Amino acid sequence: MKHEQTGRQESLAIRFEDVVSGQFDAEDTQVTAPLKRVLTPQPESPKLHKVLAQAGMGSRLEMEQLIMEGRITVNNEPAHIGQRVQFGDHVKVNGKPIRFRIEPPPARVIAYHKPAGEVVSNDDPQNRPTVFRKLPKLFQGKWQAVGRLDLNTEGLLLFTSSGELANNLMHPRFGLEREYAVRVLGALSPEEKQRLLEGVKLDDGLASFGSIEPGGGEGANCWYRVTISEGRNREVRRMFEAVGHAVSRLIRIRYGAMVLPRGLKRGAWMELDAADINALTQKARNSAATASADAGAPSPDEGATLAQPPRLPLRGPRPAGRNQGGRNNKPANNANAAAKSQPDPLKTNFGYIGADSYNRQRQEQGSKRGAGSGSSGARRIGRSR
Repeated sequence: MKHEQTGRQESLAIRFEDVVSGQFDAEDTQVTAPLKRVLTPQPESPKLHKVLAQAGMGSRLEMEQLIMEGRITVNNEPAHIGQRVQFGDHVKVNGKPIRFRIEPPPARVIAYHKPAGEVVSNDDPQNRPTVFRKLPKLFQGKWQAVGRLDLNTEGLLLFTSSGELANNLMHPRFGLEREYAVRVLGALSPEEKQRLLEGVKLDDGLASFGSIEPGGGEGANCWYRVTISEGRNREVRRMFEAVGHAVSRLIRIRYGAMVLPRGLKRGAWMELDAADINALTQKARNSAATASADAGAPSPDEGATLAQPPRLPLRGPRPAGRNQGGRNNKPANNANAAAKSQPDPLKTNFGYIGADSYNRQRQEQGSKRGAGSGSSGARRIGRSR
């Protein structure tokens, strides 16, 4: 049963072999009906007079009277009857700040399949298409990109409403691994491959790949599957250029244990379910704890109460058919290589993060098309118009 479940999850994720064989591009050109570009609403923010009454300022009627008299402000603006407040708002009564407690909204995470030609920026001086124009509306807070992809790079791009989660996912000290399919001009020699694994000197310091696996190719175009644990500007391209090879195509197919779902078209997004967000958050915490332990510093979550016991770091052999024989690791004298090595997400207890979310949403979308209109609280998949 577990083997069958793992097989189903693998079929829902883009693999390196799919990119090299051309199936990745073939599936994206298939015409499908556009999915609704919406997000499910979060619980409403509480009303101001109710929050103040619960804070011990008086009855609700008394608070409404103070609001009408203009004696209460929210974020330095006069409050009004029926106004709602949310986490982070500043409330003053008669000019004095009032302490009240509102639980922060739960983190929301979406996976976006970025096409080439879009910039990861809210405001581009050259007025080029940006990824943020295609994202669904967020009623509270704003979307934060987890790292960046340059203009000509495609693939998986994560967004979240939580600044803390975004930092844990992309900060170099946490070492979350990124996996790319890279097409370069000309095959790498053994010496060039060894240089990329040991480290090449760039303008902003030394950079190295965690692994490099050949993926074949036609003519002068050669595919490689590479992993790296940081996200400096155009780092993968600059590393190949440093050894004399130009990158003609670059696709990110994995970020940590989150893999680009198969069937998610370019320019489309998918929101993760609560279970997948919890798994993603827990892995970020595990990475933060590991990084803190390596540095001899206390974990950032020390003393915090977790909703569930932390999962152990995932381990397992790489799956068959993924160029095991061609894998090249860093030299054994790198003491941090073992500590920072990342598990292959194909071999985990719960499979790829995001696979179940995508599968459930596709099934729900199909049932809605067959059953007609109806309401549901499940997260959606969206397609940019």
